[in-house]
Amino acid sequence: MIKGPPTVDPDVLEKLGISPYKEKLVQYLALLKPLDSQGRYLPFDELRYRWPPGLDTTLCWALVKKARMAQYSQLLPLGEPNQWAHFIVTPLAQKTLSVVDRQATTAALEYMTHHIGETAHFAYLLNDLIEDEAISSSQLEGAATTTQVAKDMLKRNRLPRSADERMVIGNYKMMTFAWEKRYEPLSLELISQLHRVGVEGIDDAQYSPGLFRSNDDVVVQDGEGNTVHTPPPASGIGARLSGLAHWINQSQNDPLQADYVHPMIKAIALHFAMGYEHPFRDGNGRVARALFYWFMFKNDFSAFRYIAISILLRNAPVKYGRSYLATESDGLDLTYFIDHQCSVILRAVTEFSAVYRKSLVYAQGFDRWLEESGLFKQLTDKQRTVFQVAKSGMAKEFTAVNVKENLNCSYNTAASTLNGLVELKVFEKKKMGREWVFFLRDALHIQADAKEPH
Repeated sequence: MIKGPPTVDPDVLEKLGISPYKEKLVQYLALLKPLDSQGRYLPFDELRYRWPPGLDTTLCWALVKKARMAQYSQLLPLGEPNQWAHFIVTPLAQKTLSVVDRQATTAALEYMTHHIGETAHFAYLLNDLIEDEAISSSQLEGAATTTQVAKDMLKRNRLPRSADERMVIGNYKMMTFAWEKRYEPLSLELISQLHRVGVEGIDDAQYSPGLFRSNDDVVVQDGEGNTVHTPPPASGIGARLSGLAHWINQSQNDPLQADYVHPMIKAIALHFAMGYEHPFRDGNGRVARALFYWFMFKNDFSAFRYIAISILLRNAPVKYGRSYLATESDGLDLTYFIDHQCSVILRAVTEFSAVYRKSLVYAQGFDRWLEESGLFKQLTDKQRTVFQVAKSGMAKEFTAVNVKENLNCSYNTAASTLNGLVELKVFEKKKMGREWVFFLRDALHIQADAKEPH
């Protein structure tokens, strides 16, 4: 549980003029700023341990809160009755917005793919990254399946064998749906469809796919069973979500507008609003995160198709939950949630860029190795791509179906590509169920065979 801040008496600052407070006036006034000494925007629950000993806690908080309120920007109304959520653009948020603008746009992604040249293995890498968000978002919601097993299922188009695997498939479909619907405005129907696509067939009695909750028996609990959030009443869900959709659909992309809000800030606010509203009986977190991505796609940040924030959220779920609670307990100050999401997004975008650079270096080194081994001229472009993907460890097993999808070719071309690698003694194959599965031979055997005259 998080300790909420004390109620601030409007007249509390008058204490600064009387003893014993005025004797420590310099120490008190040093707290009249929104950030702590290290530039962090911390909630009361954490700040109270960082103030100098001997100071009045309520007065300290009143000074911090006064400084923050002077910089607040209203963002959107939430709840019933409506309460305005507000925020401050912190240094962390500014840094994240800068990185996202430079490295996550459609133009930046096109530059990456152009710069990497004809090494089509990058398409394999991107398809591999698409799967990460679906898998990690499911795991964040409790799906008990390993990443390796989940990836194998998605790559081979294998049918799910459990409810956990059905959750992964549902999330994968939901993320694909979000991408396909990126040009549509937000609506009750779109929110409902997104939920239906994501949860249908998992446990329909538990999830009620696509249906908004009709009663107030849904609460959010922490790991110890304590109720930490009671959503707004079910009776006004439609009207409140319509209001949210209206705000999201308003164009605020012109930096010259007085009420300009960066798309990423709006996307994070949409993420929070869906979690706060909790319109479905279950699966709200998945829908909230999918809508974050949908809005980023809509605003031309295409690289987010390959950037998995849920991997990092999954690794620190307590911090994710506390950012929700800190916001709610402090009068819907969304800065806490925005800053937490910014810290995650900053890391995720930076890691995506690092993966790209590593992939580029590996591609160049692989081509040199192929030339030296004598294999380069023996392989077609598609065979070089599949070979490179296998040698890098990006994928361990290949089928004609997944090669067809990743290289955007016909099934016959994919099968011919794989069988050609077997004939060249680069790959081996074995029958698994009804399909042939291809995999890389031992590296020493490949090198030995490559040196033989052909």
